[in-house]
Amino acid sequence: MTQGRATQGTPAEGRPLLNRRLAAFGTTIFAEMSALAVRTGSINLGQGFPDTDGPEEIREAAVRALRAGHGNQYPPGPGVPELRSAVAAHQERFYGLTWSPDTEVLVTTGATEAIAASLLALLEPGDEVIAFEPYYDSYAACIAMAGAKRVPLTLRAPDFRPDLDELRTLITPRTRLLLLNTPHNPTGTVLTPDELAGIAALAVEHDLLVVTDEVYEHLVFAGAHHPIAALPGMRGRTVSISSSGKTFSYTGWKIGWVTGDAPLVAAVRAAKQYLTFVSGGPFQYAIAEALALPDAFFTDFREGMRRKRDLLAKGLRAAGFRVYEPEGTYFITTDISPFGDEDAGAFCRALPERCGVAAVPVSVFYDDPEAGRSQVRFTFCKKDEVLEEAVERLARLG
Repeated sequence: MTQGRATQGTPAEGRPLLNRRLAAFGTTIFAEMSALAVRTGSINLGQGFPDTDGPEEIREAAVRALRAGHGNQYPPGPGVPELRSAVAAHQERFYGLTWSPDTEVLVTTGATEAIAASLLALLEPGDEVIAFEPYYDSYAACIAMAGAKRVPLTLRAPDFRPDLDELRTLITPRTRLLLLNTPHNPTGTVLTPDELAGIAALAVEHDLLVVTDEVYEHLVFAGAHHPIAALPGMRGRTVSISSSGKTFSYTGWKIGWVTGDAPLVAAVRAAKQYLTFVSGGPFQYAIAEALALPDAFFTDFREGMRRKRDLLAKGLRAAGFRVYEPEGTYFITTDISPFGDEDAGAFCRALPERCGVAAVPVSVFYDDPEAGRSQVRFTFCKKDEVLEEAVERLARLG
């Protein structure tokens, strides 16, 4: 009897429980650093979530939807019509792109699900995906889940610009897709019109698909955001992804979307429907209203974040960091070499005890950790008083 209980449910010997494609992906660095921040009572400038809610009228729109019974039951699989129309209107308003709300817009559970659904839909085992590194950690995991191979194009300090000649050399007969992120997390690079045109030309020449993550589209401090889907030859080969969390500061609602030509969106929808099917019904109605906010909201939001960026950047420089000022997003990448230190991982794990601030090592976002070994990322999407306190604490390092 005892022997039976001991063996009951025992996994097959020699076979790990976790799918081997995910063996390299454990607890995310964000979870680790956030837990460390809580344990030490530190200011968390590691994980990129605001510490204030977005516009009150948008929260009230969600409350109205809940009380009216809008979205409390399963909404339509592609998303509620009001939000799909609002996304289409937003794309035309800001970029002159016209998409059919019925066939060319898909609502997702945040941009993270949109990325997963896109890569699972468009890739097959053995395909190659070129992505700019350092890259957001879900990219690598989703490429692995699809059985594809990631091929990094490294963005190097101090300017973190893509080398398009190098990009050309990375394209092989097995290359299926280019995975872009502009504005770029974590470096803050915003791709220029010339860079986008060069990437588009390569995509057309080699008949490649493009998946582009544009969640920081309204946080550009230098230049402007230009969707690659608007360039010649790109509409029919580009899946564009964005979300509400970064722009409207309701990251917990997890409302994202995909836009693209109908066949591309249909392919992504085929994968997405078996991930969450639908989510966030009442919040979809609220974000539909958010996307129609006047231009002043988007301008004020951007300028407020610019001021926060400058506040934190000044403090980081004063503390002794080498600061790479971002053109977009709400992150600042720094270098710890001026402290005589090259190991960003060890530096970040010690930082909360040293001065009561948490950050994340950028090395975890590279395939080759040596490429970002001494880089540390901080977020500035926090209240001014929190940033000011963080700057005071960081001054202890000097």
